[in-house]
Order: sequence, then C-alpha cells, then structure tokens
Amino acid sequence: MEMKKRISLELRNRSPAEVRELVVDSCRSADGEVEGVTEEFSALEVLSMVNVGLGSLAKLPALPKLRKLEVSDNSISGGLDALAEKCPNLSYLNLSGNHIKELSSLQPLQNLKNLKSLDLYSCGVTAADGYRDAVFRLLPQVVYLDGFDPDDNEVPESNDEDDEAGPPGDEDEDEDEDEEEGSEVGLSYLMKEGIQDEEDDGDYVEEEEDDEEEEEDGEDDDALAQGEKRKRDADDEGDDDDDE
Repeated sequence: MEMKKRISLELRNRSPAEVRELVVDSCRSADGEVEGVTEEFSALEVLSMVNVGLGSLAKLPALPKLRKLEVSDNSISGGLDALAEKCPNLSYLNLSGNHIKELSSLQPLQNLKNLKSLDLYSCGVTAADGYRDAVFRLLPQVVYLDGFDPDDNEVPESNDEDDEAGPPGDEDEDEDEDEEEGSEVGLSYLMKEGIQDEEDDGDYVEEEEDDEEEEEDGEDDDALAQGEKRKRDADDEGDDDDDE
C-alpha cells in the first residue's frame, strides 16, 4: 500500500491537526521520500515509518511537537540535517537497520539538544572500534544508545512508558472513568444487597405468619378436642342417670 493512501486510512475522519500518533509501518514510499505527512500534522508527537523504503528524510515537514521518530529498516544513509530544523523537540530517534556507515553521518544530530535516546542497531557504523564511546562523545546530550547508557545500564521501563504515553490528560481521564465505573458498581451492589435484605425480611415475615397460623390451628384443635371430651363426659353422666 502506498504511504499516502495508508495515511488517509489512518486519519479515520480526523483532521491532521488532531493526530498525535501516526503509524504507517510497512507501506511503500514511491520515491524513497516522506509522502503524505505535511505540516498540517502540527500536534504530531509520535511518527513511525518502519520499513517503508525511505532513502532520505529531506522531505520531512516541520513537526515542532514531534518527540519520537521511528524510521528503522529503511535505506537512509545520511541527510539527517533536516531533523534539528524541523523536529527540534525530538527526544527519541530509531535509525536501526539503515545504511549509516560513518560516524560523520551522525554529526547533524548534535543540534538536536533534546535527543536522549538513539538506536543504531544493525547499522554499519556499529562495527567500528570504540563505536559506543565515540557516539557518546559526539552526542553528549544522548543518555541511551541502543538501549544502554555509557555505564551499560539499561534504559528504565518508565522511560519506554513515557515514550509510548498518550496525550497529556488521558491518564487522568482514565482514572476518572475508573472511579465512575467503581461508583456505579458500588451503587449497584448496594442496591442489590438492599433488595436481597428486603426479600429476606419478607421471607422472615412470611415464616412468622406461618408460625402464627400453625399456633392458631393448634389452639383450635385443642379447643375442639376439649369440647368433644366434655360432650363425651356429659353423655356418660346421662347414661348413668338412666341406669338409676
């Protein structure tokens, strides 16, 4: 699928200015340049163009809010000058699997003052002696190279989560939704408990009524038995009188 068509699908009836994250991995660039991404994506923070056939980033538009750029598995060999001018707030850059063979190709990244994490896995430059030390000297603002700092400490998971985090405020909204859902569940539970209590009370009242009815029936039976006994006694007395 062509990159322009893929981007139009990813918009999903949104305007470019509303998009904060755009992923167009594994589509195809017709001429090896960035296509379909324009300056209208003014709020874009995350852009992923993995394995799309890019040979250059020269046509990357100005994206002032972009902080994460994924362009691994392409054919980029240089021309990184545009990044500092067009993406000044870039903090994470993944160039893994590209054709960057010389350390000098990375020199333009010195102007990316906010760049904290750089990935160059499977690039030719990584085979050079002292590659890691050389990159950290060339780019002192970089904290993590290929996932590790100069002391070989791995990038904390919290940093990854920050890179992948959604727009500011989303977390608070999610928490509010969770609280609302929790309140609804609690209210439903209480209402259900109340109904159950009422049903239990009803059962208890019915049992009491049944007990009272049984007691009344028992009393009636006793009274009837006593009446029959008195009647028999009276009959017996009458028989005695007749005998006399």
